[in-house]
This record gives sequence, C-alpha cells and structure tokens, in this order.
Amino acid sequence: MTNATRILCPKLRNRIMSAREAAALIPAGANVGMSGFTGAGYPKAVPQALAEHIRTQQAQGRRHRISIWTGASTAPELDGALAEADGIELRLPYQSDPTCRQKINEGRMDYIDIHLSHVAQHAWSGFFGTLDIAVIEVAGIAEDGRLIPSSSIGNNKTWIDQADRVILEVNYGQSAGLEGMHDVYYGTALPPRRRPIQILRPEDRIGEKYLFCPPEKVIAVVETNAPDRNSRFSEPDETSRRIAGHLLDFFEHEVAQRRLPPNLLPLQSGVGNIANAVMIGLNDGPFENLTAYTEVLQDGMLALLRSGKLSMASATAFSLSPEANQELADHIDFYRSRVILRPQEISNHPEVIRRLGVIAMNGMIEADIYGNVNSTHVMGSRIMNGIGGSGDFARNGYLSVFMTPSTAKGGAISTIVPMVSHVDHTEHDVQIIVTEQGLADLRGLSPRQRARTLIERCAHPDYRDRLLDYFERACASGRGMHTPHLLSEALSWHQRFEESGQM
Repeated sequence: MTNATRILCPKLRNRIMSAREAAALIPAGANVGMSGFTGAGYPKAVPQALAEHIRTQQAQGRRHRISIWTGASTAPELDGALAEADGIELRLPYQSDPTCRQKINEGRMDYIDIHLSHVAQHAWSGFFGTLDIAVIEVAGIAEDGRLIPSSSIGNNKTWIDQADRVILEVNYGQSAGLEGMHDVYYGTALPPRRRPIQILRPEDRIGEKYLFCPPEKVIAVVETNAPDRNSRFSEPDETSRRIAGHLLDFFEHEVAQRRLPPNLLPLQSGVGNIANAVMIGLNDGPFENLTAYTEVLQDGMLALLRSGKLSMASATAFSLSPEANQELADHIDFYRSRVILRPQEISNHPEVIRRLGVIAMNGMIEADIYGNVNSTHVMGSRIMNGIGGSGDFARNGYLSVFMTPSTAKGGAISTIVPMVSHVDHTEHDVQIIVTEQGLADLRGLSPRQRARTLIERCAHPDYRDRLLDYFERACASGRGMHTPHLLSEALSWHQRFEESGQM
C-alpha cells in the first residue's frame, strides 16, 4: 500500500488482510457499527467488498442482510453499495442516501430515526441489541495500539467499546496531520453514575487524542487509500443570500439590544447550501472572534477559520467539498490548532449546548403558522433524511433558528402551511424562522401572534393571502382559540398537492 506504513503496532500488523477477506468475517444477521458522519471518516473498502459478498450469497440462494449503525449519514461506498445489494435489514440513526431512502419509503428497509445525542446512550443501555462487529476507519495505529481517529469521530468510541469484534480500515488518504486534533472523552456513564461534562468554552479539551481498542478485539486490519466523498456546495443563489442577509441583520439587532455579545455566541450550523451561505455572510460581516460548537464543519466554516473571523471550532466531523478537503490537508497544522473533533455524544450533548448558549441554525422542510417544524418527512409519511442533531441543538440552544426558502418544487409547494404534516420540533423549541421573504422572531408571542407574524414575514406572496384566510376563518370558528384550526382543512394543502401536484 505504501512504503511508510501507518500500522506501527506489531500485534495488529499481523492481522492485515484484504477487504474481501475482512468482509467475509461479517455474518448474516449481524449488528454492525460503522464509522462515518456526513460523508467523513467512513470505511471505504470493507462495505463495498461486503456488498459484493452479499450479492454472491444471494445468488446462491442465501439471504444475507445486516443492521447498520453509524454516526450519521455516510457515502455511496457504504450506504449506497449495501442498499443497492439489498444488504441492509435496519439502518440507524440518520441517512441521506437515495437508495436507502427509497427502500425505507417502500417498506423494504427498517429505519430508526433518532436524536444523535441519544445514540451512544441507547447502545450502552442495550436498546438496540448486541453490537457484533465494528468497522472503523482510522488515520493510523500507534506502536502501543492507540488509534488515530480519522476525519470524523461520531460514535466510533462507543462502537469500539461495545462491539465483540473490530475491523479497522487504515486510510492513507486521510492526512496523517489529523493526529492531535481529536478530543475523545472516556468519562461518560449511564445514570445514576453520570458526572458533569466539564466543557466551559468550545476550545476546552477534556479527553484523549486517540481511540483505544484492546488488540485482541481486532480481527482484521485493511489498508486503504481513498478520499472522503462529499458533494460540492453550490454558490449561494439569490434566495440563499437573502435568507443569510435576514439572519445577519437579526444578529446585529440582537447585539445592539445587548441580547448577544459583540462576538455572538458559539455557532451551530446544519449542513447544506443555505447554512453555507450564512457562513459566507458571516465572513463578510462585522462580527469578530467567533466560535463554533457544532456537529459538522463545512466549507464556509473552514473559510471563517482561514480568515480569522472564527477563532475556534468544535465538532464531530468535517463535511467538505473536494477543494476544501484539499485546503484542509495542505494547511493541516494551521487547522489542527483551531479545530477539535469530539464524539457526537459530546458535540451534541444537551448539557454543554445549554451551558454555552449555542446559536442553533438548521434547515427545515416546512413550518406551520404556529411555529411547529417538520424537518424529516415529505407529505407526512415519506422520510427524507432524518432529524440528525437539529433537535439536540434546537431544544437546548440559546437561540433556535430554522431556515428554508418559502416555496419548493418551483412554487408548487409552500413551506409555510396551516399545519405541518409531521412534527419534529414543536412550537416550544422554535424561536426564529427565516425564509427569503423575511425573518419571524417568535419569542414572547402567543400562538395567534406567532401565526400573523409568520404569515406576514415568511410566507411567499403567492400563498400569503390564503394562509391569512385560513387563519382568520379558524379564529372565526370560535373553537379552540389557543391555536385555532379547521380540522377539515388543516392538511388539505398537502392532500391537494398529492392529488394535483400543486398546493
């Protein structure tokens, strides 16, 4: 694979084998914990070899499916390959693969969508059953067996601790300079033995720079040389720039009102083009010495670090375009002193998020007039990706912001509706909603006040009058005046779209 091996532990050097040989060690029906979080740090070779092994088994009439647990979404080499081979029985806790999505929505794959901060605790509690095998990508193995984490940590610590057997992929395509960037906390415990998480600032370190795995657990070591696969972000369009502009104006107003300090509060940003546009806007804005306590670092946040606007970022994974990934590799020493990667049970820990006062900024599919948010389902029952970590941050952040264009499908869908077709974030956890039309600050408003504010400031003009008409007729009904609804019409917009393709 390379003249300079990264497998320095003699005991583990003896377990080097091909991906095909390692994949054959994963039996049908196994619960398999794999590394990976938003297209970073996932195993590249073993899942593809396993998909081929599954096809061979199925061609011989033997059903071969496994359950896959990860940190979050992965990439085509993992989710895509195994879903296309019909090799996944159950998937958790988050996915974004189109083949997985199709099979879930067709009822051919079971899926558990779960808050990302809950996954490790549920695994330790045994809610998912026994973890049979972990397949973990690492950047290298030290002489004493310590594992150098890759471009994400996610649930890797938990998978290694819980699994009966471990397969390691040592990826030479990951920068060796990642060593020292990680902070792996080994102090978590189940109730009643829990202790406070001693993070007072995003830059605080409380753990180890390495993952630990007893060598006797390791049944295979596979050498790979492949990059993470993440999509390029689109250049911000007019809609994204307007959403970002509304949010940045709001931040300036909050600073002027002394509800935010001049350098804001630690930022959390979901993945996507709108979130990236906000980061670009911050880079051009007046705020200095920003910090981030988030799940994922994407291109815009890397640019903020490079410009000096962002002084420190804590996350559990990168989610970078190929160009940004090269930037990271070329200047790894610079970023290693400014980035901390933690297990997702810490990056998404409610206690820490609440203490730091994080500004949570996430995308959504739709919001209703009272501020309930659907971030996971299309037309009520079809899963898109999953809740991810948005609930961890929205429920516990100092500010909870949800962003989306005001319409979808070329204007056929309004993202502000009378009643959401699925609820992920109730009105109690939603403070700010932003579309390209404007920003609705829902803090301190009663439900009926929220409805008028949302309709007036966030709804697209093509739908605004119809939303206002629905709301006024619901109020005129005199029934249930706290959150007035017309039950016979509340979901009629979705039904109309299903029947005609237009809300």
